[in-house]
Amino acid sequence: MAGKIRIAIDRGGTFTDCVASVPQKDGSEDKTVIKLLSVDPNNYPDAPLEGIRRLLEKYTQKEIPRGEKLDTSVVESIRMGTTVATNALLERKGERCALITTKGFKDCLVIGDQTRPRIFDLKIEKPSLLYETVVEVDERVTLEDYSEDPQLKVTDASSDPSLVKGLSGETVRVLKAPNLAEIESTLRVLYATGIRAVGVALLHSYTYPEHEKLIGEIAAKIGFTHISLSSELSPMIKLIPRANSCIADAYLTPEIKKYLEGFTSGLADKKEAKIEFMKSDGGLVDASKFSGLSAILSGPAGGVVGYSATCYDPKNQIGLIGFDMGGTSTDVSRFGGAYEHVFETTTAGVTIQSPQLDINTVAAGGGSRLFWKNGLFVVGPESASSHPGPSCYRKNGPLTVTDANLLLGRLIPEFFPKIFGPNEDESLDEAVTRKNFEELTKEINADLNSSLSVEEVAYGFIKVANETMARPIRQLTEAKGHVTSQHILVTFGGAGGQHAVAVAESLGIDTVLAHRFSSVLSAYGILLADVVEEAQEPCALVLNEANQSAIDARFDALIKSTTEKLVAHGFSQEDLKFEKYLNLRFRGMETPLMIPESQGSSFTQEFLALHKREFGFVFDDKDILVDDVRVRAIGNSHRDSGKAVDEELEFVTIKVADKSIANFVKDVYFETGKVSTPVFRLEDLSIGHKIQGPAILADGTQTNVIPPNATATILSQHVYIKIEHSESTKADAETTDPILLSIFSHRFMDIAEQMGNQLRKTSVSTNVKERLDFSCALFDPDGQLVANAPHVPVHLGSMSTAIKAQAKLWEGKLKPGDVIVSNHPEVGGTHLPDITVITPAFKDGKIIFYVASRAHHADIGGTLPGSMPPNSKELYEEGAAIYSELLVSEGKFNEEKIVDLLLHKPASYPGCSGTRRLSDNLSDLKSQISANQKGISLIEKLVKEFTLDVIWKYMEAIQDNAAVTVQKRLMELKERYGAEFGCEDYMDDGSTIKLKVTLGPEGNIFDFSGTSPQMYGNLNAPEAITNSALLYCLRCLVNENIPLNQGCLRPVQVIIPKGSILSPLKGAAVVGGNVMTSQRVTDVILKSFRIQADSQGDCNNLTFGTGGNDSGQYVQGFGYYETIGGGHGAGDGWNGISGVHTNMTNTRMTDVEVFERRYPVILKEYSIRKGSGGDGKYKGGDGVIRDIEFRAPVKCSILSERRVVAPHGLEGGDDAKRGENLWVKKDGHVINIGGKNTVSMEVGDRIIIKTPGGGGFGVKA
Repeated sequence: MAGKIRIAIDRGGTFTDCVASVPQKDGSEDKTVIKLLSVDPNNYPDAPLEGIRRLLEKYTQKEIPRGEKLDTSVVESIRMGTTVATNALLERKGERCALITTKGFKDCLVIGDQTRPRIFDLKIEKPSLLYETVVEVDERVTLEDYSEDPQLKVTDASSDPSLVKGLSGETVRVLKAPNLAEIESTLRVLYATGIRAVGVALLHSYTYPEHEKLIGEIAAKIGFTHISLSSELSPMIKLIPRANSCIADAYLTPEIKKYLEGFTSGLADKKEAKIEFMKSDGGLVDASKFSGLSAILSGPAGGVVGYSATCYDPKNQIGLIGFDMGGTSTDVSRFGGAYEHVFETTTAGVTIQSPQLDINTVAAGGGSRLFWKNGLFVVGPESASSHPGPSCYRKNGPLTVTDANLLLGRLIPEFFPKIFGPNEDESLDEAVTRKNFEELTKEINADLNSSLSVEEVAYGFIKVANETMARPIRQLTEAKGHVTSQHILVTFGGAGGQHAVAVAESLGIDTVLAHRFSSVLSAYGILLADVVEEAQEPCALVLNEANQSAIDARFDALIKSTTEKLVAHGFSQEDLKFEKYLNLRFRGMETPLMIPESQGSSFTQEFLALHKREFGFVFDDKDILVDDVRVRAIGNSHRDSGKAVDEELEFVTIKVADKSIANFVKDVYFETGKVSTPVFRLEDLSIGHKIQGPAILADGTQTNVIPPNATATILSQHVYIKIEHSESTKADAETTDPILLSIFSHRFMDIAEQMGNQLRKTSVSTNVKERLDFSCALFDPDGQLVANAPHVPVHLGSMSTAIKAQAKLWEGKLKPGDVIVSNHPEVGGTHLPDITVITPAFKDGKIIFYVASRAHHADIGGTLPGSMPPNSKELYEEGAAIYSELLVSEGKFNEEKIVDLLLHKPASYPGCSGTRRLSDNLSDLKSQISANQKGISLIEKLVKEFTLDVIWKYMEAIQDNAAVTVQKRLMELKERYGAEFGCEDYMDDGSTIKLKVTLGPEGNIFDFSGTSPQMYGNLNAPEAITNSALLYCLRCLVNENIPLNQGCLRPVQVIIPKGSILSPLKGAAVVGGNVMTSQRVTDVILKSFRIQADSQGDCNNLTFGTGGNDSGQYVQGFGYYETIGGGHGAGDGWNGISGVHTNMTNTRMTDVEVFERRYPVILKEYSIRKGSGGDGKYKGGDGVIRDIEFRAPVKCSILSERRVVAPHGLEGGDDAKRGENLWVKKDGHVINIGGKNTVSMEVGDRIIIKTPGGGGFGVKA
């Protein structure tokens, strides 16, 4: 050895990988790889210590007994990535801790953004909370000015002693300072319970941290051992992710410290050992500074560093996609010359704010289970885990992806360690894998009346698994404006090499790289990583020349603080480099982009270019605002990561590796069947060897499958794989292949999801971009729904009605480049704010399919801001009604026409205004057009790959599959509940919704006869809404992940009496039908099946705003709209969830800090309404209390239900409490404004919304 040993360790859930590098006298470095089980208590207590012991034995040539403290004097550094924090988060095994927050917000993390994780799960399951208890502090600050102010007033902080200038530069009003003596008393009581860790998250502490600091000082004085302040950990706007971040840190950091103490106890001199940990952002940090918040992606981050350092070529600048396939999941990421960080991520149900590498995880890995369900091949998300593991592990495990690879000859048992069986001395069990596949194949052939072979079935599952993994890669790249096919796929992880080429083919990628250390690339990346210090602070400056010196001063201060930390770590000034970032957004937008400083162009130029690429547009007339200033200081490790691939390919001498040097030859199954395939040991191949597929290249840790249409070249550090793509995939348009059916179910849904991603990122309004109040879908040439991404349930079945109506209206008249716009309830609309944009796709002059997007526009005119008037009687009062118009004619946007429809026409009615946010309307309509165009381009790619006849065939087949599945489930329910049953319920005005269900093999009838007549009000629901509610309920009743399409409705007949509230006549007001009556129809259907008690039956629609041209003169103003969650109904076997959106909606709530920054409001309270859920064997969920004070005069409207008729319990369960809407005047006078009303709010007035609970289920014991 010519120097000390550098050791890098990645401690994963199953294996711990260790890589050591030792400098040699000739200047080279000797590297050693060790892979061992992470948990093996019979042989060693700690895997990383065992790995270090083995490495020390090798390099010191001395035997070191297990249990002896390790002498690390010959070790330069020990670097680690660990899953300790991730596992503690997943398993909820962190430290006991408490949340300290502002009074009125004790339930902020219970409610979160009010959405439910999976919209079709009747039994809603939200992740458990990390904290044990909450302490509320009676303190409050708010922002003095608001960004939606038409005058954009900026208040001078020196004008009032209650005003201060925040860190961001915004003016903060201190409404109430904390009582320190009271806080100390409360925290001493908390301390006496044994809790020693606290997370402190107060409102607006990102810009005004003083109150948090005071609480932190008191907690430290009392003796709390871990105190996480949100203002220090994550000084960014948004209370919910910031509070989650600080509580996650309080919960996890003590676990990290415990692990570190245990690890260092195995070292002879733990003070001298230089130990560093990999953070989630891809940088290393000294062990003493390693925290739970920065540890969540510690292991996967090492892999990104590894492939970016060893595979990216800055000369050709071709982007890389990381494909890290493990046992239970696959991580995908991207590198294009710089690390791509995200600042808000969700892990194990906890949404946090912290710099993390953008790594997306999909639940498909080697251990993913294989299922035959409802005529489809299904892979995962369930995993066999490490115990019992796959069938071939000899522990009676289920069939998995690993078993499929083994059966097909793609895994080489001879190269696997013999660690299986009762004595852990046997190889993989091929016999039991084949036996289990034979049983599954027999079941599939019986269902299909087919004769598929065992290999065809196994290969089918492999193809479906590959599609499952390709889908998030497409979304990762396309969502950021990149072309997926223009990347290189880098494979690593234990299972990656078996699937990489096939996944690349699916993505249109023609190059795959596998590094020589691909199976331990996370550990190797940690070896190559740099030490990083991050610093960030909020800012509220306009990016312009006048503010440049202030921005530079902030950069200088952050550079100074990070330099001091790295110098203390042992780096010299010459080793340091600094990356500067500004978090920028357009005024009025809430989606900032983190922009790195670039040589040769300004922050403004870089921001505009990235905004255009990611979102598709820029504004010429809006200021660019700086939200945050960030510095990433890097202590350069100066590690050589080897030659660039292109450089080596240019000079390498190619020599063909034929079968003569293969280890052996075996039959391996590929697309065309079994093929005689040579198996090469990687160590037997030398630089320059070129292998034509089919072939398998393997060693003890990795297996690379090279199909017949690919070649592999051996380089010094890489296996370079080139793929020759076929023009199209051969598929029969006459028969239905169940494997292709499974793949198309993924592809069709992927198209709808990518349309949604495009719409969200290119939109400007809060409703679409933040609340996600939109849906996108794909339709066949007849207007039948093929795929609808699970966005907002009320949109699910209703768009098909609109497509069919418009197709009929425009039959024979549409041309390529035409786009239709409509929102009218007579032609498939729901309520007027939901505008549908429909684009036909043509081939040879014939419409071959449709795509459509529906989005809720915050204002489209009418009598009130927000276009949700609570007391409307006629349709015209609700805003612009567009029956059918061409939004785009042969590629030309008809702006003059749409402006007339949105602005001028609505204002022609008495007491009405045109839209109050025309610019937002136009921008969002263009975003809808863009989303549709995205769908068309993706379908065109699919047609090119499979042919149009095949696409049509599977569009039909996927609907057939859904119809069969729904019919099967309805017959099961018939056996349980009988052939006839029904239910009725009442709206607050006494109107009846009545349903009789008749089930039978010849048909299933949902008869709403007896439902009340159309009302002189706005709770009338067009027929499309009842179809949506029924489609949603049928999908919930199936309770499996089936394709959501028109086929779900095929087995049912719906009878709706004309002229009823569920089928109103021309001109009826409908705005409440979409958001209220839809909820009640859903409750009635679910109660008929006796599945679930009533949920809150309401959306609690709140709007407020100013401006418009209803007075004859246009006044610039603003409008705000929100829906408020409530109680979820209990069911047979589950309690209801509190403070959540249910049934037909799942839109997000605007974060309190964004709410107060944008609008003249103070949110006084947002909490669970305790005791409002119905009691019973299973208790209904509670509603919420939302208390808003207005700081400027506004018109405020509430449109709500369940203020008269309570949500019912079921099977003896109690009813829930009704909702209540209160107007609290500034003088304290309280007025109940009922379920539907409009109030002119003055400064200091408040509205308090108390939402209904959910009904109880079953008689309480």
